[in-house]
Amino acid sequence: MLLVLHEAAQSATGVQLQNQTQNQQRQQQQFLSVDYYKRSCPDVEKIVHQVMVQKFREAPVAAAGTLRIFFHDCMVQGCDASVLAASTSRNKAEKDFDINLSLPGDGFDAVMRAKQAVENRCPRTVSCADILAIASRDLIGMIGGPFWPVKKGRKDSYTSYAARVPGNLPSSKNTVSELMHLFSSKGFTTEEMVALAGAHTAGFAHCKEFNDRIYNWKNTSRIDPTMNPLYAANLRLACPRNVDPTIVANLDVTTSKKFDNVYYQNLQKGLGLLSTDQALFNDPQTKPLVNRFAASQEQFFAAFASAMQKLGSIGVKSASQGNIRINCAAFNQ
Repeated sequence: MLLVLHEAAQSATGVQLQNQTQNQQRQQQQFLSVDYYKRSCPDVEKIVHQVMVQKFREAPVAAAGTLRIFFHDCMVQGCDASVLAASTSRNKAEKDFDINLSLPGDGFDAVMRAKQAVENRCPRTVSCADILAIASRDLIGMIGGPFWPVKKGRKDSYTSYAARVPGNLPSSKNTVSELMHLFSSKGFTTEEMVALAGAHTAGFAHCKEFNDRIYNWKNTSRIDPTMNPLYAANLRLACPRNVDPTIVANLDVTTSKKFDNVYYQNLQKGLGLLSTDQALFNDPQTKPLVNRFAASQEQFFAAFASAMQKLGSIGVKSASQGNIRINCAAFNQ
């Protein structure tokens, strides 16, 4: 009975926190608009799109990579391009915190190129945060994902601190309940959390993120029993013990180059790469959502697009809280 009361109290607290966060987001969104640059830089989306087309031709992996950078930016002190800022001799920036070291260079390059192209046409007008939001949407579309309107008007942060990262990003070791608490603290519903997890239909993870599932599950030599045995055997071939830390595996073993709902169908077959992926199917709190998205790509796309719009509204900075960085990697002098 005490356990039930404790869980009920936690649930109520989570709902209250989610409601407070959503109210804050609504207030912050008031100055965002799809047409924010209608007069000052009317072709901004076209400029960014052209750069993304070229970048995608050179490196298709930039699609999943840029989306991951956007997610990591927004979850830590808001969508303010703080993850793009480089460390200095005086400060260790977000991008150099351990969990961000694997953020792909092609994603950063895509945004930097787009920023330069926009600066050439509209100097000191468009924020790096807005460019990152547009670039993420466009690149996901290039691998078959849904379209969503990007509201603009974010300003870039004045700061970026590695110390602010812990506790704000999901870990591959989290339980579903821990993930739900984290996402709720950012204003997301459980459905939106599961929809955002669908981003793992593209991209990859380093072997160290899942090696415990194939070599040392629960401190034994066993394989995680929730993982498809043949899949685990193949992963052992790709990621032997003491493997080069740069070696990776696709998050979606079936259609890794396409944005679709097969990620959820894989979870139904025990083909989730990360423990947090597979847990979404194994946990009764999220299993019905996994099944729903596995059955309908249309429903997944609609939920993902909506969740991405909410993600893009987290902690946005107004003109009094930030500025327009000339170089996304450095704060203006």
